[in-house]
Amino acid sequence: MSLFPNDRAVPTGVDNGLRLVMRDLELSRPRQWGACWLACQMWEMLDLTRFWHERLSLSRKGTRWINVLDTLVCYRLIDPGSEWRLHRYWYDQSAMSDLLGEDFRAASKDTLYRCHYKLLDHKEELFKHLRGKWGELFGSRFEVMLYDLTSTYFESDPPFRGKRQFGYGRDKRDDCVQVIIALVVTPEGFPLAYEVLPGNTQDKQTLRGMLEHIGRCYGNADRIWIMDRGIPTEEVLGEMREAEVPIRYLVGIPRGHLTRYEEEYSAALIPLTSQSLTRLHHSSLFFSSSVFFMMSPPHYNIFRTIISYYQPPGKMHLI
Repeated sequence: MSLFPNDRAVPTGVDNGLRLVMRDLELSRPRQWGACWLACQMWEMLDLTRFWHERLSLSRKGTRWINVLDTLVCYRLIDPGSEWRLHRYWYDQSAMSDLLGEDFRAASKDTLYRCHYKLLDHKEELFKHLRGKWGELFGSRFEVMLYDLTSTYFESDPPFRGKRQFGYGRDKRDDCVQVIIALVVTPEGFPLAYEVLPGNTQDKQTLRGMLEHIGRCYGNADRIWIMDRGIPTEEVLGEMREAEVPIRYLVGIPRGHLTRYEEEYSAALIPLTSQSLTRLHHSSLFFSSSVFFMMSPPHYNIFRTIISYYQPPGKMHLI
């Protein structure tokens, strides 16, 4: 369709021309369409409608929970914020109601909050489904695991129950209770698992449970775990080395052990320079024994570190 002002004739040869009275045009309820449409297409590419159709049934009041969840996912992708903000502002300014054929009841605040509770029982199944789709769509491999922890705090009044506890606050809010979030992702950024832990959980208490969780969900396979130096303990690293399927790891040596390792392994340490990192990047460095160490050069004292890498004996591996 071609549009023309009312004071101009439709040119000859234009069959679908329409003349508009420009002074009478009004803009009524403008909505964001393109981003919402694209987000819905991504939802379908991941085959999430089929996955959730078997798990989120229609409520007795006619609530279509799949559409509520679709709205929540698109909102978090396009313009992340709270459920209250979605209910109060975003939904009416988006095209989700048009795309999903829903009215405003799909974005009522109680409906949005209740939807989250319906997802918890299907968390592991969802991760397995997404892992399969990421491999199918992007050819992603899952040999390297990046493991880290974060926290989120609550500005709330006592009493504090459940997982909300005082602990080491990464947000420097020691006056607030918090929860710890443990996350495993691939180098491409695809999440494979997460756990919400009590706020007083120490970093070194989390790794064993996450190893068991990954093994239960995805099987015991040949993988490399990369993590901060404060997460593993010597005991857990020993268990990883002695597992039925040995688990490789790359981790910094605790700062308190730097001097001991420098003295004990000074002859065997591989200088960690731009050249050695380039060799690693270009896959030209081989390891064939169990534990290797790389140390930053002496003039980098402020960044001085020793990296420990474990490779199962008798198994050549290209980094």
